[in-house]
Amino acid sequence: MAAKVDNAGTYDNARLADYTYDNSIERGSVDVPFAMLTLLLLVVGVIMVLSASFARAYYDPSNTTGGNATYYFVRQALFALCGVGVMFVCSRFPMSFYRHISGIVMMVALALLVLVLVPGIGEKANNARRWINLGFTTFQPSEIAKVGVIMFFAVLICKYKDKMSTPRYGIVPFAAVIGIVCLLLVMEPHMSAIIIILAIALVMLFLGGLPLYWFIGGGTLGAALLGIGYALFPYVRARFTAWLNPFADASDAGYQIVQSLYSIGSGGLLGLGLGNSRQKYLYLPEEHNDFIFSVVCEELGFIGAMLILALFALLIIRGYWLSMHVRDRYSALVGAGITTHLAMQVILNVAVCTNSIPCTGISLPLFSYGGTALLLQMAELGIILSLSRDIPEKR
Repeated sequence: MAAKVDNAGTYDNARLADYTYDNSIERGSVDVPFAMLTLLLLVVGVIMVLSASFARAYYDPSNTTGGNATYYFVRQALFALCGVGVMFVCSRFPMSFYRHISGIVMMVALALLVLVLVPGIGEKANNARRWINLGFTTFQPSEIAKVGVIMFFAVLICKYKDKMSTPRYGIVPFAAVIGIVCLLLVMEPHMSAIIIILAIALVMLFLGGLPLYWFIGGGTLGAALLGIGYALFPYVRARFTAWLNPFADASDAGYQIVQSLYSIGSGGLLGLGLGNSRQKYLYLPEEHNDFIFSVVCEELGFIGAMLILALFALLIIRGYWLSMHVRDRYSALVGAGITTHLAMQVILNVAVCTNSIPCTGISLPLFSYGGTALLLQMAELGIILSLSRDIPEKR
């Protein structure tokens, strides 16, 4: 039975629960504001990759780039073009399709998380085995796991919608999935992915109607696990120490964050100008990846950085708005989950660059260098465009 629309074009919980897909209904067009914001941020992100990366690409001591100053830019631009195609292809599939493949996506994600731990398949760097080498590029299975958790949790919540307050249906199946995912990520190890996936899971369960007292218990457990991680993993302790006083060991443990702070501070109000960053000349590590926001601040200044964050805020707000106005609960949950994923990545990346939280490997969506990660991000945004096509009245 199709949902009924009120005068404001919104759907209440009862109507969402009763809705079933009717693929005979003609779908509308994609949401133009969301698509335009995505493309604008993507273009600015590719330009910033060029500006931030050309020094390292030219002086690369490993000779990976062959001295080609535009090496990273060209690859990112090609992936960006492919990503636009992926986004619009994903927008063409109905949400019923994504619901049907949710379990498959989750199983593929788990299989890849297992494979990445196998020597010879998983690529090791900086004492962590997080990447699978495809020859022409590498990718992190954790990125697929994030999408898999969103889609699969949405299916489970829809299935157990009237039983979410009970431990058997509201806790056990979700805890089992998250437990397996987090265990595999600990073995890599990949703590930043664990933080993001746990945050996404909590948001999904909150939207699914899980009672509040479970979140209080979960928060207590999370704090305990953080303490255990601090006690058991030396690199976690080192990052906390560097976070609290990065200048105490500015040449080693605190080097990365100190250079980031120098970069941000050098930008001032208006910045040094596009292309004029000084820290990108092999002072700031990961200047075209996790710390590209620091280069943004240095070159575009406080005003430029705030404008970019304002664009991200508009994109996130629009994503939540679209999720609140869809026909069915599954689409609403997936849209909210993907938007939360985007918001978490932006907030945590900026927090790391400004030393507001301990340094960890979190990229800035649509900006940080990484081809497969960019393709997956564009696919997620394409899913939001897909659900936007089912909204009767978009304002």
